[in-house]
Amino acid sequence: MAGKDGNVMQDEIMTAAEVHEASALPCARVVHSDPHSPATAEQQPLPQAVAQKPVDEKSPAEWAYERLILYLKNFEDQLDPEHEVAMGFTGGTAGILRIEGIGYFDPDIVTFYGKDESETRTQLIQHVSQLNVLLRAVSKASPDDTPARRIGFRLVQDLGKA
Repeated sequence: MAGKDGNVMQDEIMTAAEVHEASALPCARVVHSDPHSPATAEQQPLPQAVAQKPVDEKSPAEWAYERLILYLKNFEDQLDPEHEVAMGFTGGTAGILRIEGIGYFDPDIVTFYGKDESETRTQLIQHVSQLNVLLRAVSKASPDDTPARRIGFRLVQDLGKA
């Protein structure tokens, strides 16, 4: 049977379970100008701890929190041993926050914990509708032999405990 545009229409029959599963799967896509760019968070499989709860059962805060963790982990995976992840504040002159923790409060708040350039304790609390995060590579806080801190790995591990 042809549709209005002349193309043949194919009816795909799905069970109720398949429809539910398809609606719960997240959609992600990325395109880079360099075909040899390192894999990004959108190109990685979701960790089991993230995938086991359908997206439509998560609050906007929980879903934003989980994806932020995946982006942080992927960003850190590409850093050299002399750099750590920090976030720059977009749209202002507040500087950076060296990320030491991330949390969320249902249904719609995400928060970042850390220190600024002068090592002052800093926290950003943001509504998910206003969420924008600029990840930056900054020289590690302790330039001696202390390894750079990696929060992304710990955050991904913690997803499985929630």
